[in-house]
Amino acid sequence: MAEQWIIRVQGKEYGPADLATLREWKADGRVLPANPARQADVNEAHWKRAGDIPGLFQVESPPVQGPARNQRSAVPQLRDSGEPKEIGDQKSKSRPPSRNILVETFRIYFRGFFQFFCLSLLSIVPIVCAELTSRFIDTAPGVNVDLRSLVAVAFGLCMLVLRLVLIPIYIAGIQILTAEFATGHRIGFFSVLNAAVKYWPRVTGLGLFVYGVFFLLILFALGIAIMVVTSATLFSIVLALGLLAFQVWLFGRFFINVLFWQQFTVLENANTNEALRESRRLARSGRDLPWYQRPLWRGALIVSLWVAFVLAITITPAWPMLRDYFVELTRTQDPQALLQKMNASLQTHGVNYPVLALSILQRILQPLLGIAFVVLYLDSRQQE
Repeated sequence: MAEQWIIRVQGKEYGPADLATLREWKADGRVLPANPARQADVNEAHWKRAGDIPGLFQVESPPVQGPARNQRSAVPQLRDSGEPKEIGDQKSKSRPPSRNILVETFRIYFRGFFQFFCLSLLSIVPIVCAELTSRFIDTAPGVNVDLRSLVAVAFGLCMLVLRLVLIPIYIAGIQILTAEFATGHRIGFFSVLNAAVKYWPRVTGLGLFVYGVFFLLILFALGIAIMVVTSATLFSIVLALGLLAFQVWLFGRFFINVLFWQQFTVLENANTNEALRESRRLARSGRDLPWYQRPLWRGALIVSLWVAFVLAITITPAWPMLRDYFVELTRTQDPQALLQKMNASLQTHGVNYPVLALSILQRILQPLLGIAFVVLYLDSRQQE
């Protein structure tokens, strides 16, 4: 008799189902490698991952280093053989090698470029529609200026709301699609969307909390910076610098706690409390590893590289204009007149196509950030 399996998805159990049925569920995007699974005739305490079911998913994730394939396939044998090991080598032998996160990220991205590009359109289309339509309305002949402004603002607001609504689907889609490619399988774009939509409420709720806290911390930092600039006494400057150091500490602590919240929310079907708790635990794991191989520092490196890239493509096109404004600001006696001049200049330039193109490029490449964190998550879970 064929083995029957129970699958747990979003806290609910489905089955019993044989391997053929599970393959159909996988093709529909309803079963992911991280979903808990157990045999129907086994005690409920013995759960494992759906990715470990023989014949359903590829057990071995694609390695990025040459010898990694043979090393990873030997890991269970080293752990279960019961053969004596030297004490000094026990950890190194039982722990799989770390992946080259950047190489694996680009490999997955180019392998599934079409699907990742389609996910990027969820944010690109609202931006382009808002920009081009607003400019068209502003220059339309025979239309009242007040009416044009009202229509432009209303349409831009609708596109903003649409973009915010689609962000959770984009986040969940990146997790699902990357997990599929990391296990050596392909999945259709509409299957990804079908699976991602189911996570919309959970990703939206936790995303509002995470990004809301980051937004408040950034506002706190801006307020402190203004306080430093406008301070006239030594005491107020020292106080502002102390608050700034405290804000950096808060930012770092919160970054650690939410490092893997997207992966646990989607790939592990964890609720809000579980996702935050497990994210904090995994981010602080790897204490026996060199510091540069720990999940926390590797995650910080990924974010730093992405922020540097975003700043480069954002500031570089506008640098000549910003430099001129800065020079004029140091010379002018009327800052309000300078602000009015800057506003008039922006309104008369129309659509800045180079800036718009760079913004689209950023959105096309943005899945790299999500892919890198999924790869880091999978690698960190292996090394636990």
